[in-house]
Amino acid sequence: MDDNQGLKRLNEGFQGDNNPGLCGAGFPLLRRCGPFDGVNINQVEPFRPHLNNTAPEPGVNSHPSNVQRHCNHTHCPRPSRFPEMPVISGVTTVVFIFTVAGLFAVIHYRRQKQKIGNTSGSSEESFSIDQKKEILRNGSVSPLITLEYSYGWDPLGDGWSGIGFSQEHLNKFRFNLEEVESATRCFSELNLLGKTNFSAVYKGVLKDRSIVAIRSINVTSCKSEEAEFVKGLYLLTSLRHENLVRLRGFCFSRGRGECFLIYDFASKGNLSKYLDLEDGSEPVLDWSTRISIINGTAKGLEYLHKSEANKPPIVHRNISVEKVLIDQQFNPLIADSGLHKIFADDIVYSTLKVSAAMGYLAPEYIMTGRFTEKTDVFAFGVIILQILSGKLLLTSSMRSGAETSKFEDFVDKNLRGEFSESMASKLGKIALNCTNEEPNDRPSMETIIKELNDYSVSS
Repeated sequence: MDDNQGLKRLNEGFQGDNNPGLCGAGFPLLRRCGPFDGVNINQVEPFRPHLNNTAPEPGVNSHPSNVQRHCNHTHCPRPSRFPEMPVISGVTTVVFIFTVAGLFAVIHYRRQKQKIGNTSGSSEESFSIDQKKEILRNGSVSPLITLEYSYGWDPLGDGWSGIGFSQEHLNKFRFNLEEVESATRCFSELNLLGKTNFSAVYKGVLKDRSIVAIRSINVTSCKSEEAEFVKGLYLLTSLRHENLVRLRGFCFSRGRGECFLIYDFASKGNLSKYLDLEDGSEPVLDWSTRISIINGTAKGLEYLHKSEANKPPIVHRNISVEKVLIDQQFNPLIADSGLHKIFADDIVYSTLKVSAAMGYLAPEYIMTGRFTEKTDVFAFGVIILQILSGKLLLTSSMRSGAETSKFEDFVDKNLRGEFSESMASKLGKIALNCTNEEPNDRPSMETIIKELNDYSVSS
């Protein structure tokens, strides 16, 4: 058979494994043909090169027969390359989809984490609750000092321009949030002394065991201009007088959205605590203590109004009996001096409503909208009459009594007559001069102190 002879010429190159279903004689790898092998014989076609013209794989003879693709034989081999392409494409698509989904999930997670970080403050939340409890238990604080401002503004950050002030000076007053939290027992309600719409005051104990008052102010209530804020902050730290509440330091928290001012604590409260007392109730200030409080308050205001090295003249703007604190020795301490330098304007104006209602606001302010040393003098005159009478609200009869030295009308009955009439008369006249409707007719604080000193020497 010609075909048989042709196959034999392939010699050992014939690959029977590549041609399943063949039969013949003289080939050890083929079975012998039977009677049914002649039925439905598929035509054997010569080998055709791959469509992509790639070289054949090593070890595969280039001459084996290639069975037709539409083979009906039970041992017909199945194509192996092209059917795999849909599977590979499907797997690739699935992997791509999962990769993209994972990427979006990571981005979403990071954004959510960033939002949470902006609310809680990343540097502050690095301390766990257990760590904070440990700080409070041991009384220890982190030596790390940080200053953060809401919305990422840091007035004293690395890029601080100086604005004409010494950063080294301000750094001496900087507290970190852990110190403030430790001092207030994490702002416990038991330590809360008072609260307004824009601030709160907490009693605290520093690690040196000194007692302080910590004023918490919402950062939105502070000046937004960096230069103005730093200028005001520098001014607060430069105020030093025996009759001013001493500022110990400051702290700013981005996470809490608050700034904190740390002051010495006045253990006897503010002056309003000693007004409007019922007959026979305690604590009643004796006459000498009242005179001392008047003198000390006058000295504190004189210091604010004077120009000194590193301190320009300052108008308090909001002096009242609530702003006169009393320490353990009953010395008067003026609080909140210079706060208007760091407060936003709308906050400053909102505090004036109380002053106006209580009669502290000078009449010319309504016309001019300006504060001067004489507006402070007016408020000081009101405070003198309040101290003398022991009353928060003044009446026209009190003013008349001060003019005519009718002591029963303007001197506190809780004193039970134990006071100096001459001194009461002198103080009544000073109070009336201070509250004169014409600002130019009011004395300066320097003049008032001179009058008080002259009377003390003569008496």
